[in-house]
Amino acid sequence: MGPYVLVIDQGTTSSRAIVFDAEQTIAGMAKMEFTQHYPQPGWVEHVPDEIWATCLWACKAAMRKAGITAAEIAAIGITNQRETTIVWDRATGKPIYNAIVWQDRRTAPICSGLKKLGLEKQFARATGLLLDPYFSGTKVKWLLDNVKGARKRAQRGELAFGTVDSFLIWRLTGGRMHATDATNASRTLMFNIETNRWDPGLLKALNVPASLLPEVKDSADDFGVTDADILGAPIPIRGVVGDQQAAMIGQACFAPGMLKSTYGSSCFALLNTGTDLVRSKNRLLSTIAYRLDGKTTYALEGVIFTVGGLVQWLHDDIGVLDSISDTDTLALASDAAEEVYMIPAFTGLGAPWWDANARGAVFGLTRNTRKAELVRAALEAVGYQTRDLVDAMRKDWKGARDNIVLRVDGGMVQSDWTMQFLADIVDAYVERPTERETTALGAAWLAGWKGGVWPDSDGFSRRWVLGRQFRPDMAAGRRQKKLRGWRNAVRRTLSTQ
Repeated sequence: MGPYVLVIDQGTTSSRAIVFDAEQTIAGMAKMEFTQHYPQPGWVEHVPDEIWATCLWACKAAMRKAGITAAEIAAIGITNQRETTIVWDRATGKPIYNAIVWQDRRTAPICSGLKKLGLEKQFARATGLLLDPYFSGTKVKWLLDNVKGARKRAQRGELAFGTVDSFLIWRLTGGRMHATDATNASRTLMFNIETNRWDPGLLKALNVPASLLPEVKDSADDFGVTDADILGAPIPIRGVVGDQQAAMIGQACFAPGMLKSTYGSSCFALLNTGTDLVRSKNRLLSTIAYRLDGKTTYALEGVIFTVGGLVQWLHDDIGVLDSISDTDTLALASDAAEEVYMIPAFTGLGAPWWDANARGAVFGLTRNTRKAELVRAALEAVGYQTRDLVDAMRKDWKGARDNIVLRVDGGMVQSDWTMQFLADIVDAYVERPTERETTALGAAWLAGWKGGVWPDSDGFSRRWVLGRQFRPDMAAGRRQKKLRGWRNAVRRTLSTQ
């Protein structure tokens, strides 16, 4: 069934590797979790060498399960947690500090300082992003400012910065390739998504030397060849893409107006806007969906900080749920007359609110509220937050005003009740594919297509298979009543009110 494509799917809590065969089916898969470090409140770190070790283990284990050798692999694709920031020594490859994870909030004072200097519009115009600790640029500045000797070493050209993809490429190629792709670069606060270049003005504002930065390539490109002794034979790296954009590709959302939403612990929704670089007026992010053959395709992105994490909290921390598998049963058994709203602002609210100081709350409790109603409120929060994103997208871009079809993936989409409510409250068809590994599949397509062993985007799209479609079935009056209740609850939660 060769030739094969190997994908490294490096996530926030685990590193996975998946071997796909020529029919784009999974031949072998392996996963290893790694340690989360929380040195201070609001700080989140990973050990880069542990990321590297778990990726290597997963690759070798996946190849063993597939019963193949490195010589049978046509290309490697890499997809990764975005924004997580690593700086390392160019001579030794040794990181100067732990990886600062995308969730980390330590650079909030840096963001506030840049805003006070009146620079937020400059950053937003160039990058499509907001000045928020979420992104990489302020993390790089923090490292150069706080690791002893780092700034002088960076100015001498001794250090290299990269998101996780760049670090893995460097290690896989024995330090011969320092590169990233346009999707990962677009999340750094340092890359101009209109010119497709690192932005000198933003680098100056952050005080980051240009010599620190990787070369930016297309998402399907030549990212070098692995050292033969790493996996057993030299393998070309031909696809690199941030995880959310990878899922968009894996869902075959190649046409403008197509929308994918990934529901894991958090939620990331990306709307393909084609060649239109849409400047959001509703606090969404403008970003690069992918860049192929030098042509950039853009997207509007909305981020919901907590979706599946809310169900996890009900189960792990307060014991409302005996088993996460009970969610649909409890939601079905809940009393519809109990209008309970749960705002999952554990770490603030994401798009379109972007209120880092908002905190979680539950509204509408009565003496008759039971755990079934709390579980239903948690599942409904998925739909409400998505509706907020879709409304913002419709306001920002005329191409989103017609009927949207939402393609979904992630762990939470296995809940039929949640997906039906999502369709009802967004008032759109929701499509769940048969293939669950959409993120890895997107990276695999990039590598396989560039490697000449997989079809083009049209051929790939034809292989996308619908598992189940959920159609809206809620009366318009009831939908509007529920949305009014949700928006009232959100207003009462915002820290600015």
